[in-house]
Amino acid sequence: MEHPDLSDEVLRRRRYWRRVLTLTAILLALWFVVGFVATYFARDLSFDFFGWPFSFWVGAQGALFVFIAIVAIYERAMRRLDRRYGFEEPEDA
Repeated sequence: MEHPDLSDEVLRRRRYWRRVLTLTAILLALWFVVGFVATYFARDLSFDFFGWPFSFWVGAQGALFVFIAIVAIYERAMRRLDRRYGFEEPEDA
C-alpha cells in the first residue's frame, strides 16, 4: 500500500528493497533445496550417471553447478534491478 505522504524517492527505495528481499529469499530457498533436501534424498536415486552412482554425482557435482548458477542469476538480477531503480554504480574505465 502506498502512502500519499511519502516522497517518490522513499517509495522507489522501498520497492527496490522489497524486490531485493524477494529475490534473495527465492534464491536462498533454492540453495536450501539443492544443498540439503536433494542431497538427503539422493541416496534413493540408485542408477548410474556417467559411470558413477547418481547420488554421488548430485552431492559432488550437481549441487556445485546449481550454486554457480544461483550466483550468476543473482548477479544478473541485481544488475537489472540496480539499473531499473537508478542505483547503478559507475563503470570504472
